[in-house]
Amino acid sequence: MRALLQRVAHASVKVEGELIGRTGPGLLVLVCAMDGDTEAQAEQLAAKTAKLRVFADDAGRMNRALSDTGGGALVVSQFTLAADTRRGNRPGFSAAAAPEVGERLYHHYARALAAHGVAVETGRFGADMKVELLNDGPVTIWLEV
Repeated sequence: MRALLQRVAHASVKVEGELIGRTGPGLLVLVCAMDGDTEAQAEQLAAKTAKLRVFADDAGRMNRALSDTGGGALVVSQFTLAADTRRGNRPGFSAAAAPEVGERLYHHYARALAAHGVAVETGRFGADMKVELLNDGPVTIWLEV
């Protein structure tokens, strides 16, 4: 699985103008299931997300994790993280998991992250979503398991 983490002051997601998910200080997590991924990988990615030290401590160093700060996470599915851009000008997405598998693993990841004590809200799998965020730092981290 792949995830792009963005440390945010706040983030929200809308579908057809309706607010369906948001978070205050914490992480916007764009997540993609790849072909062959498993629930165990979703759980491993969730644990890494919860424990990754990307928040400032009292000395201003990135030494605190989401699970330390009490921050939330807005988890949004994004199959385009599977893009293969090595050839031509049109990205290929054949490495992404099939939609039914991707949706199952997306929800599994969100539940696993919540099990680490993180307040989790989500987007809507497969929907045309409008995501707004105020990037904090900016801090953007790529994770892959």
